[in-house]
Amino acid sequence: MPELLTSSTADLYRSLVAQTTSRVATRFAETTQPTSGASRAELQKQVDAVDLATPGVGTQAAIREIDELFLANAVWFHHPAYAAHLNCPVALPAVAAEAVLAAVNPSVDTYDQSTAGTLMERRLIDVATGWAGFSAGDGVFTSGGTQSNLHALFLAREAAIADARTERAHALPRLVVFATASSHFSVGKSALLLGLSDDAVITVADDGEGRMLPAALDDAVASTLTSGRLPMAVVATAGTTDRGVIDPLAAVAAVCDAHRVWLHVDAAYGGGLLVSRRRRDLLDGIERARSVTVDFHKSFFQPVSSSAILVREPRDLAAGAWHADYLNPLENDEPNQVDKSLQTTRRFDALKLWVSLRAIGADRIGEMFDTVIDLAATVADAVDADDELELVGRSQLSTVLFRLRTEGTSSEERDALVAGVRRVLFESGRALVAKTVIDGRPCLKLTLLNPETTLADVRAILDMVKDAATTLAGIGSELIGADA
Repeated sequence: MPELLTSSTADLYRSLVAQTTSRVATRFAETTQPTSGASRAELQKQVDAVDLATPGVGTQAAIREIDELFLANAVWFHHPAYAAHLNCPVALPAVAAEAVLAAVNPSVDTYDQSTAGTLMERRLIDVATGWAGFSAGDGVFTSGGTQSNLHALFLAREAAIADARTERAHALPRLVVFATASSHFSVGKSALLLGLSDDAVITVADDGEGRMLPAALDDAVASTLTSGRLPMAVVATAGTTDRGVIDPLAAVAAVCDAHRVWLHVDAAYGGGLLVSRRRRDLLDGIERARSVTVDFHKSFFQPVSSSAILVREPRDLAAGAWHADYLNPLENDEPNQVDKSLQTTRRFDALKLWVSLRAIGADRIGEMFDTVIDLAATVADAVDADDELELVGRSQLSTVLFRLRTEGTSSEERDALVAGVRRVLFESGRALVAKTVIDGRPCLKLTLLNPETTLADVRAILDMVKDAATTLAGIGSELIGADA
């Protein structure tokens, strides 16, 4: 059958991949802005026009259609005018590895589905736990930070219930998690999925810039114990999504040690510092965590998806083990990863990081992350010196938050302009910036994860922001509209 990749279609596969990658490469070479600017209505019309119920049109036609429908309207994270979210341009060796993954299609849940792939992932976990300072840790690759955080909090829940030495039904309503208001939304979502009470996530005060106050954490844990509830975990963030700041990990760890509470460090964003020769000290204390989240598809420049949960004590992963004879028969003397993961079928995403480390090395990845952090600091200085913009705090990583100071507008009118400015730029396709809310007020956010982006590139984005704000202010607030 010519539809399947087999030995008989190897030549067809070679030709098809060459043609497809040629189309993608052309789009990369010729793209002039981060997205096309086509409206949602226009794109919906194009998508709806494709009849998926008819007989196939042939591979060549289908690939041409993907080029015209998706690639022509894709969001290009490599473009210097893309500065919205935590999306990175991807390392070339990792892209090559993706081609291997798609064709071979291994699953690393059991050894007999991947053989060397399982051993390579286990080796990478050993390396990553070493970066975190775990002398004999363990872990497993996941789909992303949300799954890694869920997995970590699941393990913390099981440990807390075991420590409480009481029935699960009695313990669950009493369990609490501590985090700042700047922690990732997945902390609250995980609490919901894990069956905790509606008030299980206790917000710990921060220093006004988003970093957890250890003294406030100490008070919160002590108060919880006095009230008869059970501390389950503390979530410290190494790189908050908006401000890009890092909780004082060593001081937070000291509080957790004193109260014997599980410390989870969400380093989905800041994990790249693990391989930075200049800024590794920002993560001092991470080695005292029970679990750590790292997203390689952020600050390690890997294609989605590539994340991991790392644990200091390998035995902690046993809480999620589940026996199924068709997957992990007891007589098999083979590496068993289905007992380490929340997933069963699982891509060999570790291959991408493996190839990247072998091709360019961990130090180079760290240098690339340092480059975007340096750029963010320079951009923050430029924003601070601009009479038309107001800098909102300072990042330890690569985000820049700012508000508008458009001439002739009140504070309320400037706040109302934020959504409109973001929408105007998005709909034009010329630049992508993000919108968020800090201290109850909307602001614009740049997330810089492209080491090739220059200060001049970002100044061009800021000029577009200011021009859009001035135009919208002149049109009038009644036409600004809501965020797209």
